[in-house]
Amino acid sequence: MQAFTRTTGRVAVIDRPDIDTDQVIPKQFLKRIERTGWGEFLFWDWRLDEDGNPRPDFELNQPAFADAKILLAGRNFGCGSSREHAPWSLQGYGFEALIAPSFADIFRSNCMKVGLVPIELPEDDVRALIDAVDNENGSEMTVDLQEQTITEPGGSVFEFSFDAFRKHCLLNGLDDIALTLQHEDAITAYEKANPGRIDTLALTGAS
Repeated sequence: MQAFTRTTGRVAVIDRPDIDTDQVIPKQFLKRIERTGWGEFLFWDWRLDEDGNPRPDFELNQPAFADAKILLAGRNFGCGSSREHAPWSLQGYGFEALIAPSFADIFRSNCMKVGLVPIELPEDDVRALIDAVDNENGSEMTVDLQEQTITEPGGSVFEFSFDAFRKHCLLNGLDDIALTLQHEDAITAYEKANPGRIDTLALTGAS
């Protein structure tokens, strides 16, 4: 996955609590087998009407939030089902970081496995960030994972805590496969020293 250190970009606001994954990516799209191309289905039922036209009152359809990289949202974001398609669709739409008072546990874990950064802040801090956004003309913020800071449009800086292991993975672009491959030599040595009933190295063509 792509490493994340710092991003500066437009911020979008969906000031609602308990946004569930069934709305983030509706069930009718889960039959797709591709890993890419999910962004166009994000918030499908909220973003588009029955004829496929943008709903003018939905937050992400506002010009001020176009091409946003950072999403501000309410508490318990990503509740509902554990579908990993939800982070895929948010990332495919262009978001690189999510900021909310809290996230559903599995959703938060799924985000970090694909390089999407979920940041939890106290509710008062999230409210301050939302209030700092210009809903007419748009605003930019900076999320710095290395320094664990968020800089709002007026220059105020908010610090956030982050799991050290997940931070290391995000900064270095390490997904679960990449983490495993860091120990490839040790794994190969173990396989050679402990041959199984089936020669897996021969099956893969490794030597």
